[in-house]
Amino acid sequence: MSRRFEIPATPENMVWGYLDSSTPPVLEVASGDVVTLHSFPAGGKETLPDTLPVPADYQLALDTMPQGAGPHFITGPVHVAGARPGDVLQVDILDVKVRQDWGFVSILPLLGTLPDEFTDYETIHPVVDHAKNVCVMPWGTEIPLDPFFGIIATAPPPAWGRCGSPVPRAFGGNMDNKELRAGTTLYLPVFNEGALFFAGDGHGVQGDGEVCITALETGVTGTFRLTVRKDMELSWPFAESATHLISIGLDEDLDDAAKQATREMVKHVCERTNLSRNQAYMLCSLAGNLRVTQMVDGNKGVHMMLRKSLL
Repeated sequence: MSRRFEIPATPENMVWGYLDSSTPPVLEVASGDVVTLHSFPAGGKETLPDTLPVPADYQLALDTMPQGAGPHFITGPVHVAGARPGDVLQVDILDVKVRQDWGFVSILPLLGTLPDEFTDYETIHPVVDHAKNVCVMPWGTEIPLDPFFGIIATAPPPAWGRCGSPVPRAFGGNMDNKELRAGTTLYLPVFNEGALFFAGDGHGVQGDGEVCITALETGVTGTFRLTVRKDMELSWPFAESATHLISIGLDEDLDDAAKQATREMVKHVCERTNLSRNQAYMLCSLAGNLRVTQMVDGNKGVHMMLRKSLL
C-alpha cells in the first residue's frame, strides 16, 4: 500500500531560485508513495499587490528565505528510496489546484519575447474567482483557470553544482509546459541517489509561448505519485496524458528545440511500436503537432503532441 504525505508550505521545506543536488531532503518516501506540496508565486516583494491580502506563509517566505539566482519558490527535495542514477522517476500529476485569491502578470525590463517593444513596465493582479474557476483581468475579461507547476524536476547532476531556477535542462526544471496539468505523467531522468524531486513555480493559467515573461503567477497545491522506474532508459524529460504522447525539446535556438522534440517523439514511437524510424518520422509529420512551450526561459521550449490512438 502506498503512503500519503504532505509537505507544509514553510521556508525549511523550500528553496528560492535554484536547484542543487546537495540540498538536504525535506522528506523521504518509498516508490509509489503520494506527496502533496504547495508553491508560491515566483518573484519578490515587488510583485505584491497594494490592496489584496498576502497569505501569511507566503509573506514569511519572502521575509526569511535567502534568494538564489532565480525568482522561483520550489518545494523539496523529496528523496525517493531506491532511485539510482540512470533510473527514471515517474511523476503522476494527480491534482493541481490554485490556493491563492490572486496572481500577478508582469512586463519586465529585458525579458519576454519583445523586450525592446514593451518598455512601459507594468504588473497587474488578476483576482481568482474560485467558484467560477476563472481569473478576472483588470479590464473584466474572465480566463478559465488551468493550473500547473512551471517547475517539476529531479536534482541536477552533482557536477553541475547549483543551477539557477530559470533555465530548464535535462533534469526538467522550469519547463513552463501547460500540458503538465493534473492527469498527465512526466518521466524524468535520475542523476542522484533518491532522485531528489522538486516542484514549484505555481501557474494559474498560461498560453503556449508565455510571451510577456509570466503566466498567471500564483500559489498552487499539487499532489504527485512518485515511482522509480528501473525498466526505462531516459536521458531527457518525456510526458504522456491519457490521450497523447508529449515530447519535449529545450534549446536556446527555437529551431533546435523543435528538432529535439521531433527526435524525441520518433524515438518514443519506435520504442512503443514496431514502426521503423522512417515510419515513425512520417507519422509525426502527418499527426504530430509541434507547439511552442515558452519563448522566455533561456532554453526555449517546443513540445510535440501525438495522439496515442494512432499507435
